[in-house]
Amino acid sequence: MLEHYMTLKHLHMTAAFASLAFFIVRAWWSVQSLPLLQARWVKIVPHIIDTALLTLGVMLAVMLNFWPLPSWLSAKLAGLVIYIVLGTVAIKRGATPTIRAGAAVAAVAVFIYIVGAAIRHDPLSWLA
Repeated sequence: MLEHYMTLKHLHMTAAFASLAFFIVRAWWSVQSLPLLQARWVKIVPHIIDTALLTLGVMLAVMLNFWPLPSWLSAKLAGLVIYIVLGTVAIKRGATPTIRAGAAVAAVAVFIYIVGAAIRHDPLSWLA
């Protein structure tokens, strides 16, 4: 199964950046209060991308026998939870455009942290 590692890793990375790109677009639409945000496909596509992202991540963790989870992967998962919470504020739950914009910026910062933890294999991310 390790022969598929690079393919899965690159698919995971592609899904991560697709998720981020579509998040930024939707956050912008939310801040601008554009009705396109309510389109059915806009509500479905993120779930497809994020399901692929999570599935590929789990497949990689299983393939590499990451149990117990290394500290950097645990930090990455904690960052993911924070990213999701901030994302819901940025797109749905923020009461004002300013709150939604602030949550979107914070979510992107957390995404950058997650990428750093993944690349450096260190929970300190880019600070290590």
